[in-house]
Amino acid sequence: MATIEQCMTALQGILGDLASKPAAQGLDRSLSCRLPDLGQVLRGRLAGGAVRDLSAEDDGAAGPKADIRLTMSSDDLVALTTGSLSFGPAWASGRVKLEAGLRDMLRLRSLL
Repeated sequence: MATIEQCMTALQGILGDLASKPAAQGLDRSLSCRLPDLGQVLRGRLAGGAVRDLSAEDDGAAGPKADIRLTMSSDDLVALTTGSLSFGPAWASGRVKLEAGLRDMLRLRSLL
């Protein structure tokens, strides 16, 4: 099981790469990544080509519903950054869950 610090670094890496792509220009969305095995939720914002205000909180804490919501294990999050797990197959198999509005889903599809 990965630590919360490893997960925060991994999420910043993955989302930072996505946010810096030309197709993400003008993207300003709140995001969350729920890590059930750690009982934590990472919250932040994708804006200005970067990940901003990333923080961790208890999974049971009542926070605002993010525009883009991910759910996965801490090990899968770290594996996505090391390249040992690809997003498409992980999402298709249910290891990674992605929830977002239709507009965001279409934009994310072009980024992934």
